[in-house]
Amino acid sequence: MNPGIVRVHINEPDDVSGFWRAALALNERGVSPEGVVFDVAGRTPDLFGGTAEEVPSGVNSALPEARVPPPLKPLLAKVLLHADPERFNFAYRLLCRTNSTPHLLSIASDRDVTRARDMEKAVRRDMHKMTAFVRFREIAEAGCEPAFVAWFEPDHHIVEATAPFFVRRFANMRWSILTPRKSAHWNGVDLVIGRGANLADAPAADPIEEIWRTYYANIFNPARLKVKAMQAEMPKKYWRNLPEASLIEPMVKAARARATAMIEAPPTISRRPPPALATAQGSQHRGADWVDQTASLLELAESEAHCQRCPLYTDATQVVPGEGQTSARLMFVGEQPGDQEDIEGRPFVGPAGKVLQSALERCGIDRAQCFVTNAVKHFKYEPRGKRRLHKKPNNSEIDICRWWLDIERKLVQPELIVALGATAARGVLGRTVTIGPMRGKVFPLGPSEHVLITVHPSYLLRIVDQEQKKTEWRTFLADLMVAKSWLDLRQPA
Repeated sequence: MNPGIVRVHINEPDDVSGFWRAALALNERGVSPEGVVFDVAGRTPDLFGGTAEEVPSGVNSALPEARVPPPLKPLLAKVLLHADPERFNFAYRLLCRTNSTPHLLSIASDRDVTRARDMEKAVRRDMHKMTAFVRFREIAEAGCEPAFVAWFEPDHHIVEATAPFFVRRFANMRWSILTPRKSAHWNGVDLVIGRGANLADAPAADPIEEIWRTYYANIFNPARLKVKAMQAEMPKKYWRNLPEASLIEPMVKAARARATAMIEAPPTISRRPPPALATAQGSQHRGADWVDQTASLLELAESEAHCQRCPLYTDATQVVPGEGQTSARLMFVGEQPGDQEDIEGRPFVGPAGKVLQSALERCGIDRAQCFVTNAVKHFKYEPRGKRRLHKKPNNSEIDICRWWLDIERKLVQPELIVALGATAARGVLGRTVTIGPMRGKVFPLGPSEHVLITVHPSYLLRIVDQEQKKTEWRTFLADLMVAKSWLDLRQPA
């Protein structure tokens, strides 16, 4: 027994506030770092640790926190979450040293400062990985709203510190994040931090994961693969808990062959000839009489091929008219053609089209029974080397091209138009609207025509955060299900 040692009990491995209450009190009394041992609840005390005095972590400190150098507290807030078993003793030593050397943290060559910075970096990285790689799985409970459970294995004591991020992101969901260290539970009102769990406590699968794997496989670009960069951002230790992980190694192995095939493939040739130059009697001079005489979508497409109503025709390969059933009850309106659509002359055949097709299949909507078009018929882009990067149409281009969209609506006479994105909404409504307040609701446009506004599928492709991507995917599916349900209710007997 060493009567010169003061033992401090820390109630939880991540009890940062408990550390500060005890540390400030001991520091005020002039207790040196060598005279203190911090015991964390559940950890076996050191072999030679005696005590003449025990100080609980809840002791009140009379020392003003203003005595703590401002940069130290946020630094130690991360250091104290590190898995290092000596973190509390180390943090107290750093506190005592900054009292005698206020500018200590600015000395980059100091070993304690370097160690603290490394520990802080490791904890921050672990917190970031938790926000990026947590994957919720839906579980069904009789008589209850859906709940979502995730399993994660952090390196450090970060669960309670990171849980508020998920509260903000998924405030309307009931969820639990299970880890071996602690677990976080959110019921829509209160955040509860509980004890650790086992992998067996987490659900094994989720029906939507197969769709997610299909989506992940389709957006994988072998030509842009950088394995070392990928593993730096997504280390292999996280793979076992990611539903898409089973696809990664096969896709990596096949990437070189796929990229080579892409390079060696002949260029795609447009199936339509370039648009002919319009004459003085071209479509830009046609008026209401011509519109009334247009009897078919085929005639309309032939006329659109000569359109010079705005400057976009000068750079595009061809016009991309709408396609689908003449008497479709459901019409989808997108923004404008993309690179692949411009080459093929058909709407929604590129990456965004694949997302839309997957969503339609998921909702039981047959694209062949719909009419699919765009608010703007020519591809607007910005050259970037050999690539053509999408460039959003301006209001003037949308309004000019609305002339063609209105004719399509007149010929098809859909009962419901789904406007995919803000550009499509302006093309349909003739004015700019904010998607949020109107999203997922059916509004009347006339006696027999209605509109529902949602996001464009390309928005889902641009989301980097995987959990946000999954949430937005579910919301997009819910919007399409509203459209389907609304039409089903109006289905003639």
